[in-house]
Amino acid sequence: MPFAPLKNDTFLRACWRQATDHTPVWLMRQAGRYLPEYVATRAKAGSFMGLATNTDYATEVTLQPLERYPLDAAILFSDILTVPDAMGLGLSFEAGEGPRFARPVRDEASIGALAVPDMDKLRYVFDAVASIRRALDGRVPLIGFSGSPWTLACYMVEGAGSSDYRQVKTLLYSRPDLMHRLLAVNADSVAAYLNAQIDAGAQAVMVFDSWGGVLADGAFQEFSLAYTARVLSQLKREGADGRPVPRIVFTKGGGLWLQDMRALDCEVLGLDWTVNLGKARSLVGEGPDGKALQGNIDPNVLFAQPAQIEAEVAKVLQSFGRPHADHATSGPTHIFNLGHGISQFTPPDHVAALVAAVHAQSRALRA
Repeated sequence: MPFAPLKNDTFLRACWRQATDHTPVWLMRQAGRYLPEYVATRAKAGSFMGLATNTDYATEVTLQPLERYPLDAAILFSDILTVPDAMGLGLSFEAGEGPRFARPVRDEASIGALAVPDMDKLRYVFDAVASIRRALDGRVPLIGFSGSPWTLACYMVEGAGSSDYRQVKTLLYSRPDLMHRLLAVNADSVAAYLNAQIDAGAQAVMVFDSWGGVLADGAFQEFSLAYTARVLSQLKREGADGRPVPRIVFTKGGGLWLQDMRALDCEVLGLDWTVNLGKARSLVGEGPDGKALQGNIDPNVLFAQPAQIEAEVAKVLQSFGRPHADHATSGPTHIFNLGHGISQFTPPDHVAALVAAVHAQSRALRA
């Protein structure tokens, strides 16, 4: 079935460093527990994975924030750990504890047995992508995503989230050969996974390197950046509708390595709240081979009152500087986002204030 024409392409134009009438905005984890309608749908589904693996529910919750707010993009509702789950590691979500793997990989035998999973095991994700794209009816573009090879490895080795990354770093330093083997399988799996999302209808794809920032300098380049590059080198350049698909890379804590990340074969770099947008623009956002920048307000700003939220939005927009305005050329562009995912405790009305402030203030900057 052909997809409906896109009515709002502001986000995609900004990805391609083309001038836009306002700064586009979407939010990491925008479909989530801060919305009462999401909580109600999740209760119907019975569990997080019950929600993520049901095409109708995944479509419903992806669209919920767009019903409330005039966001410029939708992002697939799923989880970064679907790929290792398809490898047979036994993913579960315990209330209040987060994700957990029944069979973590920490030795030669378990890592040697890993292989790129059969993508049919992830059919529920690709069905959701196609369903969401149809339900959007061209309203805004749909972003697909995956965790980075390194971030997936953290969960696969630790078996869950971690405060000190002791298991995965022990493996990295004591058996770098095994870590490279694990990361290579992850990279090829992530590439296949994102390509299947592109085939299903994703109009942009994002790699979440959520734990890249826990690595030492040197180790980041060897064990995270190199394998993100391996993913990007394999990605399809055109989507199901024949249009080019931009690629976004977000490394939380990666501001130290922006110069290294400039060489990545992607269109957009996401930034957390520790990075000054103006400095990032001068490092990686200028020139013909520059990157569009995405971010980077502190998610905790959303706990302040609307007047303070509007003031913080102004600081972020001003730190990026004057937006690119020449529709005949490409140049520095900014996609407004949080510096990480939205908190489940965020008041929904405060999100409305943020989105309205971004649109109004960014239009005024272009006047």
